[in-house]
Amino acid sequence: MKSHHTLLLLFLLFSDHLAPLSAQAFTGTYGINYGRIADNIPSPDEVVKLLRAGKIRNVRIYDADHSVLKAFSGTGLRLVVGLPNGYLKDMSNNASNAMSWVKENVQAFLPNTSICGIAVGNEVLGGSNYESWGLLLDAMKNVYSALTKLHLADAVQITTAHSQAVFANSYPPSSCVFKDNVVQFMKPLLEFFHQIGSPFCLNAYPFLAYMSDPENIDINYALFQKTQGIYDQKTDLHYDNMLDAQIDAAYAALEDAGYEKMEVIVTETGWASHGDDNEAAATTENARTYNYNLRKRLAKRKGTPLRPKNVVKAYIFAVFNENNKPGPTSERNYGLFKADGSISYDIGYDGLKSSPAGSLLLKPAQAPCWLSLLRTLTISTLSLLLLLRE
Repeated sequence: MKSHHTLLLLFLLFSDHLAPLSAQAFTGTYGINYGRIADNIPSPDEVVKLLRAGKIRNVRIYDADHSVLKAFSGTGLRLVVGLPNGYLKDMSNNASNAMSWVKENVQAFLPNTSICGIAVGNEVLGGSNYESWGLLLDAMKNVYSALTKLHLADAVQITTAHSQAVFANSYPPSSCVFKDNVVQFMKPLLEFFHQIGSPFCLNAYPFLAYMSDPENIDINYALFQKTQGIYDQKTDLHYDNMLDAQIDAAYAALEDAGYEKMEVIVTETGWASHGDDNEAAATTENARTYNYNLRKRLAKRKGTPLRPKNVVKAYIFAVFNENNKPGPTSERNYGLFKADGSISYDIGYDGLKSSPAGSLLLKPAQAPCWLSLLRTLTISTLSLLLLLRE
């Protein structure tokens, strides 16, 4: 009987420590998007130094480039990799393609590279490629199935990011619902997310909302500055900044669809520091104000007026200005850092500054989470065995 008691206690001990391994891609409240549509930005190794110096732990990339995955190895940085939209058809049509992709781009780099999430597609629903709308769910299911078969589903979270194009209306926040032509694709996706415990990921840009209607939107409201704000009569809630309102609009749409308990995470938000002649709000001062105030707001670890218990989490867009991005000038000027690694404006970060040895002086990387867990398990198990011997 004593051996049975020992096994039971060990099981309970291990179960208690293993519980936090459920797929959670976000630690804390602040992350950043590492876009690389540029030919003049620092190497992935230099980017790792930059992020670690800034104590930024959560990072999203838009593909699964192996040079980046190798550079992040052993750093403790939590990485969400992207499966680009162009892969959706292959992943949707054939489960073996999804298995091969996961093996080559995720499993092969674990556990040294802390890949904690896969973003399957980006802003698919509501986009102009209607064929991909019908491919997204099956692609996600096949990727999740591959993770499950490889025993990685509890450590790697599946998500997809949505633009505000999926909403029919977002003002006031309580009026927000999903567009009629999106609902038939969104509801099955939300049901799948509900089953596997994934959040609703939103790319939210007060900058773009302000630019669309500058005559009727107070720029201070968009920049987290003092302002009268807005009042939502239906919910009797007041909003003093636009980002909170955009997040609560998403919560309202989720509630209307029957998923009021699903968490919303902001996967992109930022403000351009330079733009074309018709993008007057894209200034260095506005970008600095938005990102500085956003960082302060996230540090408070508080929720929104509609969901005060759901702490707001957001990934900033982006690490660098990206000179090869198409579109208006603003698209190439969202970076907190310039292409040479120097800061675009001061919000409390240092750029890539050379030490006498020619590199940033950094603290040793934190041990990966699996190594910390192993240490805890070993110490706890030894303590229990010693106790049982007495």
